[in-house]
Amino acid sequence: MSKVKSIDSLMKYLRDKHGIHISGSTHKRKLRNIGYYHGYKGYRFIKKPSKKINYTDFNQILSVNECDMELKALFYPQIMFIETAIKNYVLEIVLKHGKTDRFDTIFDTLLTNYKRHKVGSKDYKKALNQRLRLKNKFYETLARNYNSDKPVVQHFYHQDRHVPIWAIFEVISLGEFGNFVSCLDIRIKRDISKSLNLNQAFDGDAKMTENIIFLIKDLRNSIAHNDVIFDTRFQTGKPKKSLINALKSDTGIQNITFNTIVDYLILLIFIQKKLYISKTELNKIVNKFETVINHFRTQIPISVYHQIFHTDTRNKINSLKTFIKS
Repeated sequence: MSKVKSIDSLMKYLRDKHGIHISGSTHKRKLRNIGYYHGYKGYRFIKKPSKKINYTDFNQILSVNECDMELKALFYPQIMFIETAIKNYVLEIVLKHGKTDRFDTIFDTLLTNYKRHKVGSKDYKKALNQRLRLKNKFYETLARNYNSDKPVVQHFYHQDRHVPIWAIFEVISLGEFGNFVSCLDIRIKRDISKSLNLNQAFDGDAKMTENIIFLIKDLRNSIAHNDVIFDTRFQTGKPKKSLINALKSDTGIQNITFNTIVDYLILLIFIQKKLYISKTELNKIVNKFETVINHFRTQIPISVYHQIFHTDTRNKINSLKTFIKS
């Protein structure tokens, strides 16, 4: 079993083994604050451990940490707003089609995407399994929230009433919400896409809404668990080409890959513009992002900066401002 190192030995280790200048009580305190294992080990590479950042000074590590924390603080309120808004848009369409707020009825009549596939085929089994897992997950979530004294759940159970779909939306995760949308009949998904003002020319399969939800889910979860976000290592799946093409067409911004965090800013602004957030508010968000990365650029070697914020970042930000004005 390896011996746990003291803060002094960790500082010595960074100096001797990694060639990083670190000394004094200020550095010691800050290393304690960010943590060697959560802080240094989390920020010592870009995307994967093999792509190490060649730090020479502990202040550079602190700058990456500071930038990462500021980006989390900037993005989190937007994600919370978008999550709530999309849930409300979906709820409105589901209630319109289902004419009931009972989950069991909605499950039986509206979550029928699996029927698009040939019975017994690989896609049919995959879609049906997703639907069945979703039902189990919803009931597990209700049970867990009842046991944790969630008033919104206990209120209905104590009155021997079903928990309405809107109340279920209050307690399910963003990922399970994405699965719910994915399981919906394509006609309903199309109506949701239209209500969100998504470009129908790029949403022929009506999957753009769920694609957006899953992309945001990865970022949200990483922020909520205080994981690293600056290099988009949180991404669990590849963004769909149809969504990327819609973003390029609507915003006029090219080379959107989601391999850099600025592309997530583009997505958040894109959605909020579709939700009619004011130009003033959207510009504030972009300006704050710009301030954060401009300050970061002065604190880190330019070669490291361009590994994180690619050379087209400035053009993307300028194009994003033009999109907001349009």
